[in-house]
Amino acid sequence: MCDAAPTVLTLLDRDHSILAFNERVLDWARRSTVPLLERLRFLTIVSSNLDEFFEVRTAEHLTAAVAGHVKGPYTLRSFEKLAVVAHKLVERQYALYNDDLMPALEKQGIGVVSHGERNAAQKAWVDEYFEREVRPLLVPIALDPAHPFPLVANKSLNFIVRLAGKDAFGRENEIAIVKVPRVLPRIIAMPAKVAGKRQLFVALSSVIRAHLDALFPGREVGAFSQFRLTRHSELAVGEEDVRNLRTALRLGLQQRHYGQAVRLEVSAGCSEFLSGFLLTQFALPPEALYRVHGPVNLVRLQQMIALVDAPKLLFPVYTPSYPRDLVPGRPMFDQLRKRDVLIHQPFESFKAVLDFLREAVRDPQVLAIKQTIYRTGNDQEVVELLREAVGRGKEVTAVVELKARFDEEANINWAESLEAVGAQVVYGVVGLKTHVKMLLITRREGAELVRYAHLSTGNYNPRTARVYTDVSHLTADPELTADIEALFVHLAGQSKLPRLNHVWTAPFHLQRKFVDEIDKVGNAAAAGREGRILLKMNALTDEMLIEALLRAGKRGARIELLVRGACMLPPQVPGLSENVRVRSIVGRFLEHSRVFYFRAGDEEKLYLSSADWMNRNMLRRVELAWPVLDAQLRQRVLEECLKACLDDDRDAWDLQADGSYKRLKAAEEPGGHGAQALLMARYGAPPGEDEV
Repeated sequence: MCDAAPTVLTLLDRDHSILAFNERVLDWARRSTVPLLERLRFLTIVSSNLDEFFEVRTAEHLTAAVAGHVKGPYTLRSFEKLAVVAHKLVERQYALYNDDLMPALEKQGIGVVSHGERNAAQKAWVDEYFEREVRPLLVPIALDPAHPFPLVANKSLNFIVRLAGKDAFGRENEIAIVKVPRVLPRIIAMPAKVAGKRQLFVALSSVIRAHLDALFPGREVGAFSQFRLTRHSELAVGEEDVRNLRTALRLGLQQRHYGQAVRLEVSAGCSEFLSGFLLTQFALPPEALYRVHGPVNLVRLQQMIALVDAPKLLFPVYTPSYPRDLVPGRPMFDQLRKRDVLIHQPFESFKAVLDFLREAVRDPQVLAIKQTIYRTGNDQEVVELLREAVGRGKEVTAVVELKARFDEEANINWAESLEAVGAQVVYGVVGLKTHVKMLLITRREGAELVRYAHLSTGNYNPRTARVYTDVSHLTADPELTADIEALFVHLAGQSKLPRLNHVWTAPFHLQRKFVDEIDKVGNAAAAGREGRILLKMNALTDEMLIEALLRAGKRGARIELLVRGACMLPPQVPGLSENVRVRSIVGRFLEHSRVFYFRAGDEEKLYLSSADWMNRNMLRRVELAWPVLDAQLRQRVLEECLKACLDDDRDAWDLQADGSYKRLKAAEEPGGHGAQALLMARYGAPPGEDEV
């Protein structure tokens, strides 16, 4: 007798889904077909992702575990289950590092040399380096009532040491802490005179470990371990209660490095005494302890990748072509008056966006420039162009999101830099993050003022524009640009939004509009007409939107979802989600574009957006979704962003009903179709040709 199908669908766990995504990233580090240094880079990306996961996602689980909660969304059990998965992922990371990647690098003449492996000349060089560069910056602290446990910063490198004997005052203070300054490089290249023909490196932790005795003269160093503490790093600023958000955030940034402890990493050989001492000091349960067979911070190996001279161990350099819908050197305003332009990054160059802004800055007919700044990173080009625009007498308005996670300090600095030259800087809406990406140019043309806009699924960051897949949309459409103008006015003056022509915005009606479109497709399918939904996003965790998708699927709509990371909708559950398929693409570039396609009978709509389908994006952020109105451009997005990924059987993983992911084709299997490889071949500049 067959089991009855469930009547209620249990959603997948978001945090476990995030860890599952990192397993898929780690798969790239396992592939022998990937260049060796790129495999190492993917390993470090997993570590960086895990750092952010612990900094942002685990505090509530940990707090519930310490309090012994057995009910609610966060409990002792939820923390324990999450810890089991995280520990296994970390174990696989270090096994890959020690058993595969480092031996393979050794065969290529590249190595990180431990103290026991160094010859006499190398030890002498390390001794000299320690005395010259390291020792002057170290201040070991022996703990006693006058020297309490020092404040340990988030993700900093430290050593804990157990000492025998008595100090200079005859006391038996046996525990000492050595804090390692962040200014010291974590990976140091050995000179050719001691490395020979190989490219050899030494870890800073190994340098300090070899000289711990020298830091405690007259004492005997017993057990010791490097350790790293991860702290909760979400900034909590009660915006309703502060007069100046920028000032409040600056104060918050000073405290970020010292938030609640959530994870402790120590060397695998750390004694139970020392690890127990640290757990007690940081009020952490045993499950928060991670013993690692190697450096406690694999992210720092990115420094070594940058130092190694071995192009054959890296991906071949990819040079994006200048957007094919634009003619280099021809005024962009002339081109945009004729037609809209889409740029598919990083396959086509983001440089065209900077050219658009640069042309606007230097065009005497341009009167005003308005732009949102969410993440520009440390790249100054965008902000410098806006500063130049002010100097040329243009009205410049910058909507700067000060609370862009981990970019807060950079954005505060950019805001102050723009204010210093006279730009109008606003910080969006109290209580909401301004996540939308848009640029609006107002230009005098004869007796009229004409608007031009750039909208994007990604950030104004030239560095990430080379490694994130995003879609940029340049337009002079009067109705679309009027919508963008209204949104800028709303953000600056917080006035009520008028009825918009084409654009959907959060937190006002974006979620409802998406639900309406999903229901239209479901109704069409129920009536025997074509009903199809194709969606591409980074995360799907909004329960209202999930329920709408399930409702449409039950009515016969075909639903195919491309969700790179966390997805809470379990597909292929008989009677509940059997018409829903979920796929994740993990490739050389980070899939970042958000594309939403709805087909209800003969009517089809395609929207681009800054928003993932998460509750925060729908209700606690300023977001934007806009239609691609040109049929030819709509077909291009459909083909390149959606269908190409659905046809991918090289970098694609299918989500199973139980939350696991199944790769379509093993890494070593020949043949297959990769969406990113296809687009690189289509748009890459010819060999030897520089990016225009």
